[in-house]
Amino acid sequence: MKRILYLLARLFAGFILYGLAIVVMLNAKIGLSPWDVFHQGISLKTGITMGQASITVGLVIVILDAILGEGVGWGTVLNMIFIGVFLDIIKAMNIVPVADNLFMGIIMMLIGIIISAIATVLYLGAGLGSGPRDGLMLALNKKTSKPVGVLRTCIELTALVCGWFLGGNVGIGTVISAFGLGYAIQIGFKICNINSKEIKHRIITDDIRDLKEFLQKRKGINLQEECVTDESQNK
Repeated sequence: MKRILYLLARLFAGFILYGLAIVVMLNAKIGLSPWDVFHQGISLKTGITMGQASITVGLVIVILDAILGEGVGWGTVLNMIFIGVFLDIIKAMNIVPVADNLFMGIIMMLIGIIISAIATVLYLGAGLGSGPRDGLMLALNKKTSKPVGVLRTCIELTALVCGWFLGGNVGIGTVISAFGLGYAIQIGFKICNINSKEIKHRIITDDIRDLKEFLQKRKGINLQEECVTDESQNK
C-alpha cells in the first residue's frame, strides 16, 4: 500500500510540475512550446480552453500509442486528464509572473524546459504508464532505436507545424523548446540512471489479468472451504 501511495504521489507531482512548466513557458511571452502552439491553435479554432485541448489531443494520442503497441496504464489515463486540469488551475491562479522583456522571457522559457524535463522523469519513473505524448516517444524509440531526444524533437516539430497552421503563437521560445526539451529529458534520464528502453510500465491489461487470477484463486479457496465444511458435517 505504501508503495502504491509513493508511486501515485510521484505521478501527481510530475503532473503538477508539468502544468506549472507549461504556464511558465506561456508567460515567457516569446512563443509557446510546440505542443502548446498546437493546443492554442485548437483552442482558438474551437473556443475550448488550452487544458481541454490538451486533454482532447491526449485522448487521440493514447489511441495511437495503443496501435503502436505501447501499453496504456492508469498513469497514461491520469496524465491525459490531469495535466490539462492543472494547467487551467495554475493559469487561473495567476501565480506565475509574466515576462516584460526578451531576456526575462528566455530565462523563463529555459526554466520551464527544466521543470518539464524533471516532471517527465518523475512520472515516467513511476512505472504506471507513460503520458500519451511520452508513450508515443517511447513506442517509436522501441520501434526505431533512435535516441529519445531525436524522436521527441521530430514529434514536437510536427505538432508545431500543425499548431502554426491553426493560428498558434510561434516565436524564439518555440525554437528553444522544440530543440531543447527532448535533450533535456534525455539528460534527465542519464542523471537518474534510467534507460528509457527498460522502463516497465504497469498497464491496465496487467491489472485486469491479475484481478481475474485473484478472483479465480479466491473462488477456488471458497470451494475448498465449502468441501471441508461438508465433509465435517457428514462425519
